[in-house]
Amino acid sequence: MNRATASGAPAAASQSGAAPASALAIASIPLAVLFSFMAIGSVLPVLPVYVKGPVGAGDVAVGVVIGAFAITAAIGRPFGGKLADATSRRRVLMIGLVTASIGGAMLFLPLGVAGLVVARLVLGFGDGWIFTAGVSWIVDLTPEERRGQVIGIFGISVWGGISLGSVIGQAIYSAAGFEWVWAFATVAPLVGLLISLRTPTPGPHAPSPSPSEEVASAELGAPLPGAPLPVTSGAQAGGSPPRASGRLPRLPSSAVRPGVALLFANVGFGTLAGFIVLLLDGEGIGHGAAAFTVFTATVVASRLLLGWLPDRWGARRSALAGGIAQAAGLATIGFAASLPVVMAGAVLAGLGIALIFPSLALLVVNATAPSARATAMGWFTSFFDIGVAVGAPFAGLVASTGGGENYSAAFFAAASICLAGAFIGFLGTRNQPRTAAVA
Repeated sequence: MNRATASGAPAAASQSGAAPASALAIASIPLAVLFSFMAIGSVLPVLPVYVKGPVGAGDVAVGVVIGAFAITAAIGRPFGGKLADATSRRRVLMIGLVTASIGGAMLFLPLGVAGLVVARLVLGFGDGWIFTAGVSWIVDLTPEERRGQVIGIFGISVWGGISLGSVIGQAIYSAAGFEWVWAFATVAPLVGLLISLRTPTPGPHAPSPSPSEEVASAELGAPLPGAPLPVTSGAQAGGSPPRASGRLPRLPSSAVRPGVALLFANVGFGTLAGFIVLLLDGEGIGHGAAAFTVFTATVVASRLLLGWLPDRWGARRSALAGGIAQAAGLATIGFAASLPVVMAGAVLAGLGIALIFPSLALLVVNATAPSARATAMGWFTSFFDIGVAVGAPFAGLVASTGGGENYSAAFFAAASICLAGAFIGFLGTRNQPRTAAVA
């Protein structure tokens, strides 16, 4: 009896300390990510003006500069996810924060469009690792029935950072010029780094012998040494064992169809980020930075008020509704009839994109084994980046037609693509499996 009591005391103490540590980590991780995305948001309303003004380049160059960061983010996320699965979420997050700060500092280099593109590529690599490590860490600590809501809340740190950052960046630019915006973009990720250094690690995230490779086991139907035999998406638990195909897939199938839908949706975000300021300036309306802030603030508010929707209403239906709302908002902005109309479009677009990511991400999380979640989420969020990387230059190309500065046409084209993505997400994920069927 005494032996049982003695052995149980440390366990009880450990459990009592684990809950505060988890709660503190859940609060600290989004805060660190918030500062990194404040740096990203601070340059978004300023870079298009800088490229068209002091640099003297055109609309396609604006799109390339805005979208460049997404290329390396897309490439870096799967590697960051794999490293986070195999080692530490914290380590990957910290490397990403340092890299993002270096990208901000490189904006000072007077190297024209080429220099800006390189700086944005460095920033993108850091952003990819920050997001993947952060969202995977949060999911590790959350019960299954609340994952959709928590993914949405984590998104508040992303969109909240972009929203605050755009306000701060515009204010700094108006008061002191471009260079001080670049300085803010350099320092803000370092604040996030200091926060992450003090964030507790509640415990290991996966007990598997080689967690970063388990996605290959689940997809191939070939278990890793020492791992249990998984059931693929085509079989139910307790059914016939899956067959090994003998080749390693490049990405988990659980992330493909939601990822393609996310890619189409983010063509709209790339268009908004790159050209809403130029659209409204060209129409004589102005206040493009304010409209972008309304968009991002709506994303934050929608995540707070509607974060429960994917869990209760269903991820597929929530993603469809979000895609339709985003497309309607982009088209409304494209008409640019007046500032109130543009603001209404920004609200609609923000409401839509607020629903799209957590809904599609929930489909990926529910279809992926816990030990491979960072890898799957890394691939999934790469589609987010590919959408921006393609969308911003595409919008610039459309805007350059018909004599140039045809920004309304760019928004109408983006709205059409977002609407197509909404139906791809809804119809293409009808048979998306759940973890319960593969674990």
